[in-house]
Amino acid sequence: MPPSPFAGRDAPLFGRRQRRARGPRLPVIVVTGFLGSGKTTVIRALIDRPEGAGTAIVVNEFGEIGIDQALLRTSSDATVLLGQGCLCCEVRSDLQETLRALFIDRSRGAVPSFARVIIETSGLADPGPVLQTFASDRALAGEFHLQALVTVIDAVTGAANLARMPEARKQVALADRIVVTKTDLADRAQIEALLAAIAQLSTAPRRRAENGAIDPAFLLDDPFERAEMPGHSEEVHEHTHDLVSFSLVFAAPLPWRAFEQAMAMLTALRGADLLRVKGLVAIRECRGPVVVHYVQHVGHPPVELNEWPDADRRSRLVFITRGLARAPVEQLFAAVAALA
Repeated sequence: MPPSPFAGRDAPLFGRRQRRARGPRLPVIVVTGFLGSGKTTVIRALIDRPEGAGTAIVVNEFGEIGIDQALLRTSSDATVLLGQGCLCCEVRSDLQETLRALFIDRSRGAVPSFARVIIETSGLADPGPVLQTFASDRALAGEFHLQALVTVIDAVTGAANLARMPEARKQVALADRIVVTKTDLADRAQIEALLAAIAQLSTAPRRRAENGAIDPAFLLDDPFERAEMPGHSEEVHEHTHDLVSFSLVFAAPLPWRAFEQAMAMLTALRGADLLRVKGLVAIRECRGPVVVHYVQHVGHPPVELNEWPDADRRSRLVFITRGLARAPVEQLFAAVAALA
């Protein structure tokens, strides 16, 4: 392999190194979950605590009357009702406009200053297009950073919803974190059935909420600053509905050219089936880990961090796909690395 043009240099490959993946941008937490899962209750419990202060709320409801918006307005000074449709459909462009308007209003003092934005999706939303919005809109990415996708699922009806509703399965499969609600209303068999169903779709960290309340750090912290995220498991989880989740771990640092070529081939050939790829990558030309995030055909700009979030210096990537197995992806990375 020819020597890298960056070998022996300490200059950052991707611009200025950052302490956090988001840098100076405002973090956005998307809270999704099927109808009746308790999303609004979880958000209200969060913003009523000191840690949730300074939060702007964007509510997307599927209906003519914004009930959730009215409930949340009493707890947040900046609450916006986003359309009467679904974020994954015609309201998606409204999301971009709403966030830009919020940013401008914050800058000129038209709304109280806020430190983050929480988006509550409709219970029928597919969160994939929401993730893609942040990946593809470079102007929006200059002001906001999609920090985490939190999925809320209730212990009473959650297992049945996962069995019957593709939207519920997608919400769990794409989650960075999962909040289980209404455990006080469910029996042990229901809770165990739900946890088993979740495990077939996701290895994301899970927590139980008590009357909607949960440790604020679980919702607000950056996943890339938590030792358990990402790539905390190398298992393959394949569900009968064609959703596949697996992790790849690379012991040795990768040349950026090899990693970039492998992802370019994947997105060109199977981009529609790459629901989400995220991780920390050890790159030969970089001092710190590089945060990477892809949604279907689109990749977020890579960000080099100053330091690793834990003692594990291996590259780890989490793949959530539709019908794309682990083996051919591993083979592709091995083949490209050998040629780099």
